[in-house]
Amino acid sequence: MKMINFRRYATALFLLLFTSTAFASDAPDALSNRDAIALVQEHANFLWTLVAACLVFFMQAGFALVEAGFTRAKNLINIMMKNLMDFSMGSLAFWAVGFGLMFGTSPTGFIGTDGFFLSHWSPGGDPWILAFWMFQAVFAATAATIVSGAMAERTRFSAYLAYSIVVSAVIYPVFGSWAWGSLLKGGGWLENLGFIDFAGSTVVHSLGGWLALAGAITVGPRMGKFMKDGTVRPILGHNIGFAALGVFILWLGWFGFNPGSTTTADKSIAMIFVTTNLAASAGCVAAMFTSWLKFGKPEVGMSLNGALAGLVGITAGCANVSPTSSIIIGAVAGVLVVFSVMIFDRLRIDDPVGAISVHGVCGAWGTLAAGLFNMGGFSAKIVLVQLLGIGTCFVWAFGMGLILFKVVDKVMGLRVSEEEELEGLDIMEHGGMAYPDFEVSST
Repeated sequence: MKMINFRRYATALFLLLFTSTAFASDAPDALSNRDAIALVQEHANFLWTLVAACLVFFMQAGFALVEAGFTRAKNLINIMMKNLMDFSMGSLAFWAVGFGLMFGTSPTGFIGTDGFFLSHWSPGGDPWILAFWMFQAVFAATAATIVSGAMAERTRFSAYLAYSIVVSAVIYPVFGSWAWGSLLKGGGWLENLGFIDFAGSTVVHSLGGWLALAGAITVGPRMGKFMKDGTVRPILGHNIGFAALGVFILWLGWFGFNPGSTTTADKSIAMIFVTTNLAASAGCVAAMFTSWLKFGKPEVGMSLNGALAGLVGITAGCANVSPTSSIIIGAVAGVLVVFSVMIFDRLRIDDPVGAISVHGVCGAWGTLAAGLFNMGGFSAKIVLVQLLGIGTCFVWAFGMGLILFKVVDKVMGLRVSEEEELEGLDIMEHGGMAYPDFEVSST
């Protein structure tokens, strides 16, 4: 015990000595012990927030691999280009318009009115604006890229760029301002009611999932997916290894997504790490056993989506539910995603990667669960507010999505021709082949 205390005191002494010299430029006079500790904490917050932003950015690679693995080889370049460009163009759109709408001053609680083109920051100004923008930009990209998987293999690349910009600039930020605006200069009407969505089960994932639903309905199913007699023809992905690696990357990235949403380097992130991991594990196991019972085999695609379903499900309540509750939330999400995928197939809505089920449906469940399992105590009011947020998100995202995709379809065409779809988007849209040394089937 004495040795442990000695180490603790030695560490504290080192930090005080370090801050008295390393941070001398931050204050012309000698820093007091309290000021030095506060400065260390401030710098740690910056570092943790930006490291978390890097982890969330790495999720873009995970989404790209999942989508590529679950789709056919003839569309691999197209998949990678979409995931590359929705982050690149989305970042610019969020910088120009989205960030201001989401976090600008909001007198009515519905929309931000300033902060466009990152004008909240100026040289010599508060650098936290920059760190906060970076963290929020990678979240905006996540919402946009969810749509890509549900509309894969039959959507024009130019149309994808157009709607990706609108999602990042307007649709995601406006709803985000209602739930998260007060994180900077705004204030949203939903959060003022007590809406719980710590890291975005609804703000990011359900919103992306409902947009994906609108897009999948508008663009229609892939050729050959649904037979005239009503049967569903499986269209197998070309590389399950890609999909599995993508899920592992997303799982890792979620440790930036959820704990990083504290934007604070303190002890509270420990429980968020635990709840995030347990929910993902429970979702994966539950989906595996559900598919085993349903199909007679432990199906790998369902198991992978089960892990993602658990991650999406816990995202809203990761900071306000217990570890035991997180297992229940993840397990329910894992079962839910299997049956949801089957239901959308029966409705003849073609979603190649299960994005609508994973993000839309399980995001809604996770948001409700954040109220049901709230460690602060259950109340009907909390649950009703959660339901209001879920319903509002569906109406906003699905409604705006239908309008957006219909307009894009009228103006520039949303879907490629039958010939282009059969030949593959890699050749027809990008003039290349992902596997030039191999023969790629056009079916």
